Amino acid sequence: MKTPVILSVNSGSSSIKFALYPYTKAGVTRSNLTGVIEGLQPGGKPVIEFHAGTEVQQWTLDEAAIKAADGDQFSAALAALHGLLMSHSADIQIAAVAHRIVHGGERFSSSIIIDDEALTYLHTLDMLAPLHQPHNLEGVAAFRRAYSGIPQIGCFDTGFHADMPACETTLALPQSLRATGIRRYGFHGLSYRYVASHLARQSARAFDPAAGRVIMLHLGNGASACAMKNGKSFATSMGFSALDGLMMGTRCGALDPGVLLHLMHQGWDAKHIETTLYKESGLLGISGISADMRTLRASSDPQASFAIDLFTYRVIRECGALSACLNGLDVLVFTGGIGEHDAVLRQQVAEGLNYLGIQVDAGKNAAACGDDIMAIHTLVSSAEVWVVPTDEGRVAAMDAQQLLHLKQ
Repeated sequence: MKTPVILSVNSGSSSIKFALYPYTKAGVTRSNLTGVIEGLQPGGKPVIEFHAGTEVQQWTLDEAAIKAADGDQFSAALAALHGLLMSHSADIQIAAVAHRIVHGGERFSSSIIIDDEALTYLHTLDMLAPLHQPHNLEGVAAFRRAYSGIPQIGCFDTGFHADMPACETTLALPQSLRATGIRRYGFHGLSYRYVASHLARQSARAFDPAAGRVIMLHLGNGASACAMKNGKSFATSMGFSALDGLMMGTRCGALDPGVLLHLMHQGWDAKHIETTLYKESGLLGISGISADMRTLRASSDPQASFAIDLFTYRVIRECGALSACLNGLDVLVFTGGIGEHDAVLRQQVAEGLNYLGIQVDAGKNAAACGDDIMAIHTLVSSAEVWVVPTDEGRVAAMDAQQLLHLKQ
């Protein structure tokens, strides 16, 4: 008998992450079939990595396959993924495909079964997250074609922040502009939902009605910070688009809009500005070397060190602002690729927040490597400090399972 599974897909600008989650009416279980297709970029050589339990397979996407897709790496990668899933079709039955979609706009704050009307609306938000939204939706369209009749579920990163206070969501612009949906939305919501759900089982203090002041740091190629109060998003660093807030791998983060006006007066057009802010800034722009924190850590170039210092400083600065919004801090959480694996950064952030009474245990911090949830604070620290490995795919699969159950 085939095992019913939900395929969770995260289609990005340079990679496609996927996982198969077995499920029952009671819920979703942990995936033991996961993978990623990386290197989807001009001049890149896409690599497929597939994990089946403890077995790992890795191979380069065939150039003939890319040529057959008219040179479109993304389409070729989706075709390869489809073929890989078909090779396991004797054992599994895909009941739904759950897609991480960065922006739900004003219309969607909870997960939905995507139809033509929803897809059309979601494409109107492409320019608010150009590194993600178009690729997220391209994945939806491809899987709708490949798996006709199987529900395609849209799960939105903006949803977790939908109930933030008006003072957090409102931009100081004329009413005529605000009426068109120009406001602060917030992102990385699937990651924050996952972290919050696991924190609820580990930290009584994080959900204590008398305390419950939490800052979650999702630090990776995309980076943001979220202040959570009593289990709900209260404030966040990202705003109208996924460009705001913290410095990131290739994105600049918060920027004086006067810089944009200056560049426009210098003759820059929208496309030039967009490319610079989204793809040529951040760690890559400052270092001139790489957007990858691991590469920068290994470099002896002073600009690499400065890029790391600036990234760390911006994290500390944002934590200060969010702790002021919360009127204190009870729990600090690190997640995301950098947050889960970079012990030096965690130590430096904790030291930068020492005025809040935060103290990290050096041994525990060094041992936390992103495999399991782990507390790294000392016994005398005024706030708990946790490292929580995130799993956005599982959150999307859980939403899909609930929608399937309601549909049935």
